[in-house]
Amino acid sequence: MLAIVGLLAAIVLPRVPVSTSRARLEAYAVEIATLLKADRNAAIMRQGTVAAEVDAPSRTVSSGASDRVIRVPDDVTMEALLPRQCNGRLALSAISFFATGMSCGGAIRLMHPSGGFEVRVNWLTGGIDIVGRSL
Repeated sequence: MLAIVGLLAAIVLPRVPVSTSRARLEAYAVEIATLLKADRNAAIMRQGTVAAEVDAPSRTVSSGASDRVIRVPDDVTMEALLPRQCNGRLALSAISFFATGMSCGGAIRLMHPSGGFEVRVNWLTGGIDIVGRSL
C-alpha cells in the first residue's frame, strides 16, 4: 500500500503547478536589478553605450554587456515602461546606459497575485532601485 501511494505521489506531484512566491518574485527583481547594474558598470568601464534588451511579452531581460538572460515564470506578469527615444534614437525595448553612468531610464514591473515589484532605472543618475508594490 505504501509503495502505491509513493508511486502515485511521484506521478502526480511533478504535474502540480508551482506558483511563484512573493520571496521568489522579489528574487527575480533583484536578479534583474543586478543585471542592469552590471550593464551600467560595463558602459562606464568601456566608455561606451550598453543597452539591456527588455522583452515584456516573453518576460525576458537580456544583458547588453554579456550573454546573461533572465526569464521570469509564466505566472508572473511583466510590464516595461520604457522611453520611445533615447539620445536622439528610437529606444523601443531597451534600457541604455552611457559612459557617464547616465541612462535613458525606465521601469520593469513584475506582478503576481502574491504581490509585485518594480525595478526602476533613474535616467539622470543611472541608479537602479527596487520598489515593492501592493496589489
